[in-house]
Amino acid sequence: MKNILVTGGAGFIGSNFIRYILNKNEEVRVINVDKLTYAGNLENLKGLEGNPRYIFEKIDICNKQAVKRVMEDYNVDTIINFAAESHVDRSIVDPTEFINTNIKGTQILLDIAKKIWTIGEDKYKEGTRYVQVSTDEVYGSLEQDEKCFTEKTPLNPHSPYSASKASADMLVKAYYDTYKFPACITRCSNNYGPYQFPEKFIPLIINNCLKHKLIPIYGDGSNIRDWLYVEDHCEAIYKVALKGKIGDIYNIGGHNERTNIQIVKKIINYMHDNVDDSINEKLITYVKDRKGHDKRYGINPEKIFKELNWIPKTQFEDGIVQTIKWYLKNQEWLENVVSGEYEKYYNRMYKI
Repeated sequence: MKNILVTGGAGFIGSNFIRYILNKNEEVRVINVDKLTYAGNLENLKGLEGNPRYIFEKIDICNKQAVKRVMEDYNVDTIINFAAESHVDRSIVDPTEFINTNIKGTQILLDIAKKIWTIGEDKYKEGTRYVQVSTDEVYGSLEQDEKCFTEKTPLNPHSPYSASKASADMLVKAYYDTYKFPACITRCSNNYGPYQFPEKFIPLIINNCLKHKLIPIYGDGSNIRDWLYVEDHCEAIYKVALKGKIGDIYNIGGHNERTNIQIVKKIINYMHDNVDDSINEKLITYVKDRKGHDKRYGINPEKIFKELNWIPKTQFEDGIVQTIKWYLKNQEWLENVVSGEYEKYYNRMYKI
């Protein structure tokens, strides 16, 4: 049985990955470590508490002794590092936690895994693997007519968040180059789906529609993102963990580029037609653009298509409806995660 350490497993992508992996493979035990910040919520994993193949430990990955104990106690042979501060707006206000978790935390995981897994010079226990879950934001911004990011695109981050993720990626690459450490890096486009914290774009729109609150759009809404349904992303990460080439980078994208304003109008129209006809485009309000706002992200996932036979199964038109329906069915979850602290942050950030 493989023992997979999932860091940040109470967050959006991490919790979806845990559910995916436990449903996918009975020969896997998952050890979830999460320090449970505002975006980490054990309600994301409700129903797994009694599963003998699931273990939760409340741990900060910057705590060396705690990480070492968990690695040794559970004989961990695979690490999937989701743990990260990930909201660009928050990184602009205060980069400190992004540097600590995203860079220092990554280095601690790498160092402890290297020490525990080493069996000789540049040799590691059979079957060990570390996967760094990164983002397309490390590549910077594309113009409208530029080709999509490939794994060879130079890194050019523009926010404290993306700079911290790029730094973590460089650490992982350095551990492979220097020590032949068994690591891979994945870089994904924007994820969406169940259990995403409502400060993120799509659940924020859904939540504001339900509450008849104004929907803040940065600038003129023309910024473009490539959207990837979270379960498709989880499948890709698992394929990299099992069969990815050591030392390689894999771009994971959905081939679903949309402008922000297209997304907003799509959700509003669905809510108007299926939930409440008083929900309409009058809720849209344009706010001052984000500092250093990247114009466009676009992922070329050809490498993972060819090498690992991964193709996203969910088209955006289907995935967005599935996502809206999930939030409509889980409004109690939504209310529970939107705390007073979040409301204060939201009002301060958007000033509307």
